Amino acid sequence: RQIVTNIVLATDIFDAGMGEMRKARWECAFGSKNDNDIEGNDNSNSKKCNTTRATIVLEHIMQASDVAHTMQHWHVYVKWNRKLFEELSLAFQQGRMAVDPAEFWYAGELSFFDNYIIPLAKKLQDCQVFGVSGDEYLNYAVSNRSEWEAKGREIVQEMVQSMRPVSAPSQSKKDRMRRPPSNHAN
Repeated sequence: RQIVTNIVLATDIFDAGMGEMRKARWECAFGSKNDNDIEGNDNSNSKKCNTTRATIVLEHIMQASDVAHTMQHWHVYVKWNRKLFEELSLAFQQGRMAVDPAEFWYAGELSFFDNYIIPLAKKLQDCQVFGVSGDEYLNYAVSNRSEWEAKGREIVQEMVQSMRPVSAPSQSKKDRMRRPPSNHAN
């Protein structure tokens, strides 16, 4: 039950305390001084180390699934990035978000790649549970970051243009649309 709880909580990337605990568990499981490197290691420590490894790998898989579009082909990344931008723009327009995402989207994506996506992709590569796919995730993340740096400003401008609210029809046009058809038979 605790493992499932940890896995679900792993998607809360804004909780600094949870992030630090996750980093410590990663270091314990995959760092240079894990239980398998210690001579005289007894079986209970080995089981604990394996359980810690399994838990932290599952947490990172859950995190990766939450942002998988960033570690796939450029067109997949842009498609889902656009959908998230549209969702947050609509929330802003409806007063459910305090800041217009257009103000931070370009720089925010670069920071997200640098501080979260690429380090996560490196960990997926390092734990080796994905084989060569771990290399692909990292390569796509680095490539998408580079392409976003080159094309992101223009893409944000396109997204902003596509999200411009359509002006409401004039009152008289609304009234015409609401009137029932006249009955000329009377």
